[in-house]
Amino acid sequence: MRRVRIEALAPGSAALRGLVEDVRAGSVLAIPTESSYGLAVDPRNAAAVLRVFAIKGRDGAKPLLVVAANRGQLEDLGVSVSGERLERFLALWPAPLTVTLPLRTPLPASAGAATLAVRVPAHPELRDLLGATGPLTATSLNRSGAAPCEDPDEVERAFGSEVDVLVDAGRTSGGPPSTLLDATVEPPQVLRAGAFPWPPKAC
Repeated sequence: MRRVRIEALAPGSAALRGLVEDVRAGSVLAIPTESSYGLAVDPRNAAAVLRVFAIKGRDGAKPLLVVAANRGQLEDLGVSVSGERLERFLALWPAPLTVTLPLRTPLPASAGAATLAVRVPAHPELRDLLGATGPLTATSLNRSGAAPCEDPDEVERAFGSEVDVLVDAGRTSGGPPSTLLDATVEPPQVLRAGAFPWPPKAC
């Protein structure tokens, strides 16, 4: 495992260019999210996605959630909703709110489904990173059924032989995971209660 401090991944830096190349080559990253570390690969890379399933010991039929930096990245993934529906969630993001939306074409990360759970994360440094790498999976870094890793030292001890690069941002804040919402139905339905209250107070 190569360990890189997130502060070293400045725009234009050699460290950031190297990380982008790692993602393109199919490497598995450990990245900080709002509550814990996540397993990050290019959601369109089938071989890399299979590595994530293997690390977690999870059924490959269960989709992986994806984080993106902005609307453009969501559209590039093939998220297929009307502008008005997407604007509803863009007005709430960045936030610990993961939303399942339709896809034009299934992706490896969607496990064959024509839907994908996505969010623009409430983690500024992660959004900066995504701006360079493109969207990444961000399923929690843990064995299936175990608690997610919140400490980078714990990540290295438990997954040092399986994860290629650890983006070290120190200990994460912990707490509940993102709220998971199914927006393929109307009104949207909560699939997992979490850090973001739904419905939001503005609704």
